[in-house]
Amino acid sequence: MTAPAGSVERPALRFTRSTIMALAAPAWVGVTVYAREMGNGRGTMALPLRHFTAMWAAMMAAMMLPAVAPVATLYARTIKSDRTRRLMLFLLGYLVVWAAVGIPAFYVLRAVDHFAGDNDAAMRGIAVVTLVAAGIYQLSPLKAHCLRHCRSPIAQLLRYGNVKGPARDFKVAFHHAAYCLGCCWALMALFISFGVMNLWAMIGLATVVLSEKILRQGEAIGRIAGAACLITAVLVAVSPSVADRIIPAPTTMTEMSGQ
Repeated sequence: MTAPAGSVERPALRFTRSTIMALAAPAWVGVTVYAREMGNGRGTMALPLRHFTAMWAAMMAAMMLPAVAPVATLYARTIKSDRTRRLMLFLLGYLVVWAAVGIPAFYVLRAVDHFAGDNDAAMRGIAVVTLVAAGIYQLSPLKAHCLRHCRSPIAQLLRYGNVKGPARDFKVAFHHAAYCLGCCWALMALFISFGVMNLWAMIGLATVVLSEKILRQGEAIGRIAGAACLITAVLVAVSPSVADRIIPAPTTMTEMSGQ
């Protein structure tokens, strides 16, 4: 007797989710240990590009793998054979895009080092601008469009259902990651304000990203996050004490040499 479809499908879906969470867990452990050892600071924290991009890749694995799990689960349904290998290729392609974002992020933060490395007033202004930009984008139609795709990517998966060739899983991953980047880049830009090794910011932003994508109220959560960014920008602009709590202190070479 043939088993009902649901009885075959559910274990496979649980396997997909548990596999992805298992991959995200060591990334979270790694960034937590690294953040505690490094402390938090402004800009690049005097890290060279290779160290910064490695750290960024680990951060993105920790923050974004749980958020892509629902899409990976849907994609797994379309794979008829060699499911584990192809799912790993999909996840690898997705993470390659987010890891690559670390390169422009490094140069943006290097510019922050140049203009506001030890200038509190300049850093405060940069933080306000970043928070306002993130808040406006969170409330924008483009954000809503990208988020709708991330929340319901079935049309994309159907489009790629008949794609053949060894790169097909990467094509699907890159396509989805482009929408995901469009959805989440403004939230990641908040590390300019909070510091790139701010563990609480990582947890908070990862929670917002995941909630936007999987909860029924996800679109509303995105708009609330945007409003929170705008409110925080006003508080940073008018209250030095709030700015001091949010914006990390300058990172000196002496501090770095002591790590």
